Amino acid sequence: MFTMNKFWEKFFYLFSWITQGSSYLNARAYAILHRMHHAYSDTTNDPHTPHFFKNAFTMMMHTKKIYNDVLNKRVVVEEKFDRNFPEYPKVDKVADSWFTRIAFGVGYFVFYCFFATQWWMFLLLPIHFLMGPIQGAIVNWAGHKYGYRNYEEGDKSKNTLFWDFLMLGELFQNNHHHAGSRPNFANKWFEFDPTYPVMLLLEKLRIIKMVRVRSK
Repeated sequence: MFTMNKFWEKFFYLFSWITQGSSYLNARAYAILHRMHHAYSDTTNDPHTPHFFKNAFTMMMHTKKIYNDVLNKRVVVEEKFDRNFPEYPKVDKVADSWFTRIAFGVGYFVFYCFFATQWWMFLLLPIHFLMGPIQGAIVNWAGHKYGYRNYEEGDKSKNTLFWDFLMLGELFQNNHHHAGSRPNFANKWFEFDPTYPVMLLLEKLRIIKMVRVRSK
């Protein structure tokens, strides 16, 4: 969807680790799974389709196994998927360790100790610990089961929310599968992708350069 120079690539690689915290995902493994998802959408080779599982939890456990196999290079990955992504092994060695994940979890708990004003707020902590898997479960489960379709793509992708603010545009899955490299996930006049204006600002600041893709 966009390119950036090496400085900003390194900056956002580190920034992704900081913001993902305990839910950090390795860029290579994530990129490969995402490419597999588009290439084999809603088939048995799709690493996260809801149509072969009883619930979102079992789907994500299946995804976790494939992710770990790719991450630890226990499987042979097709060459077309295994290229053109940033790799910083030294960062990943620290970011993807259990010590770091637990440290982030402790940090979240301490933050709540200082700033939570009600006891029930501590019940939100599991969401912080597992935000990555939760977001993935919502997008990949709901985005391929519920909603409407603008395009027939040979899969079961759907646009789950009429105005998709909750997932910042990620639930326009049917639009995204229709034009995977298009920065703006909203295609129709009544749809709005809240991430796209941020990308326009970053491009204006010359931090990124977007790929211009017309919707089919």
